[in-house]
Amino acid sequence: MYRKWVKISLILVYLVIIAGAMVRMTGSGMGCPDWPKCFGYYIPPTDASELEWQPNRSFKEGQVIIRNDSLKVAIEDFTTSETYNPASWKAYTKHDYAIFNVWHTWIEYINRLFGALSGLAILIMAVISFRKWKKKKHITLLSWLAVFLLGFQAWLGATVVYSVLAPVKITIHMVMALVIVALLLYLLYIAKKKHKNYNDSFGYRYVVLFAFVFTFVQIILGTQVRQFVDEQIALLGYEAKSQWLTHPDLTFYFHRSFSILIVLVHLVIWYYNRVLDYGLKRTTLLLLLVIAEAVTGISMYYFDFPILSQPLHLVLAAVLFGVQFYMVLQVFQQRNEWKSS
Repeated sequence: MYRKWVKISLILVYLVIIAGAMVRMTGSGMGCPDWPKCFGYYIPPTDASELEWQPNRSFKEGQVIIRNDSLKVAIEDFTTSETYNPASWKAYTKHDYAIFNVWHTWIEYINRLFGALSGLAILIMAVISFRKWKKKKHITLLSWLAVFLLGFQAWLGATVVYSVLAPVKITIHMVMALVIVALLLYLLYIAKKKHKNYNDSFGYRYVVLFAFVFTFVQIILGTQVRQFVDEQIALLGYEAKSQWLTHPDLTFYFHRSFSILIVLVHLVIWYYNRVLDYGLKRTTLLLLLVIAEAVTGISMYYFDFPILSQPLHLVLAAVLFGVQFYMVLQVFQQRNEWKSS
């Protein structure tokens, strides 16, 4: 039961990453300008008229309208009269972004909904982990650490909104998502009753470790490249895709060249397992993931960011990170250790 909920939590966290990638691709990060609600509603509006002041309309405390290109928040429950009363409203002070786009709003809302579902699943997982307290206290402690980290991640999401999508904060938000993925994979691994033994060697273990470290470094570099792209979007707009990487910085060239090393390292891992029969499964799939990641990166540069190339690039990186981290756990395992009850 515990491992089942770890898996459910892991799937939902990956769905959050996928939804977050769609948010970033579509520029929907400010679709909900407040947090945790969306324009002061648990279920966001579907039409701009819902965010307009109207006479004889009931508002609840915290609900938002857009008036004179700014956000106004109801200070209490009330029904409007025939004229607008400024005393019933206060200005939203976290930022000055006051634009409603129904598609952006609902894309961001779905992202937050998956986030809430993943939080619920991780909480259930943590509660179930108390069954393991007597024999494996570290499982319970790490399960509740996952709850804490997800709460911290939610707070980071709020700071991203309040900063009007500051690129550095988006990068930290993404890295924290990968930390949560790694923790859930570790819990999934140590809660398993039996582990298969594999052929092993000093060189092979460290090739796998280097592959994981290189990929993590590449993801960080990728977030910096994306930060540069975000800055170009702010300057040039979403329609000028062909110009986003016309004059990239040094990080982009390092990121592009570093991918060659990553492909070579994964070819070595594939050779160990497919030719020397070291026993780890799905190494061909792992190599295909690396190649697909490289292809999406190439397409963004040479073909002006084709549709879905950006979210695919990010999601493939997150999946690759997870597969590699689990592989590191497998090759560095101590035999007959972590026997769960």
